[in-house]
Amino acid sequence: MEFRPCIDIHNGKVKQIVGGSLRDEGDQAKENFVATQDAAFYADYYKKDGIRGGHIILLNPKDSDYYEATKKQAELALHAYPGALQIGGGINDTNAAYFLAQGASHVIVTSYVFRDGRVDYDNLEKLAAITGKEHLVLDLSCRKKDDGYYIVTDRWQKFTDEKVSLELLDRLSSYCDEFLIHAVDVEGKASGIETELVSLLGSWGKIPVTYAGGVGSFEDLYQLKELGRNRLNVTIGSALDLFGGTMNYEKVLEIVRKEV
Repeated sequence: MEFRPCIDIHNGKVKQIVGGSLRDEGDQAKENFVATQDAAFYADYYKKDGIRGGHIILLNPKDSDYYEATKKQAELALHAYPGALQIGGGINDTNAAYFLAQGASHVIVTSYVFRDGRVDYDNLEKLAAITGKEHLVLDLSCRKKDDGYYIVTDRWQKFTDEKVSLELLDRLSSYCDEFLIHAVDVEGKASGIETELVSLLGSWGKIPVTYAGGVGSFEDLYQLKELGRNRLNVTIGSALDLFGGTMNYEKVLEIVRKEV
């Protein structure tokens, strides 16, 4: 298990939000925390501890009045810690190479590789040809529906028909270096992890998988470590003391680095 930090940017500021509350209309979201420092501050903070693989997420769509301010913050973070941070949010074939050139280690993609509720393998292959498998992370963020967890796109607002399964992970892993999976229903709520999803992901373990969503206590972190068979990397947002929460950053690092 590794700690994978996050720098979520909305309306030009580093924030922690309730994931399911994000709305493009009016650039609205329910906020848990709004930073007074810029994104470069957090990149430098993670750099001092040598933590790599964190993700920067642009939470405004490209047609938002705030997009340029959000993008500028992302670039500040990438320049502060080049080659160590991943970036996602509106990534496609026209801008992936740009963000890699700005210093991103990987680009994180969701909506561009889905069309009509299914994986668009033409777009996926096109993107992988631009970035290389080694620089591509697929975001399979999902919400519970009926008999399982289904991937959601467009800043987590739209359900696809793609169910997270071992077969899907097998199929998509040939195109990417890692998966990032937000459990959107508990994202930003610090109310406990999605145990069924964590168990499923922990049973796979073929390429790195980062789980985000619901970790609100050290008990949750230990449970994630156990159910995920110590194979899953973890992101902690609103519950982390860096973002106004109660979980001590140094203690989090100590726990994730311990061998089971």
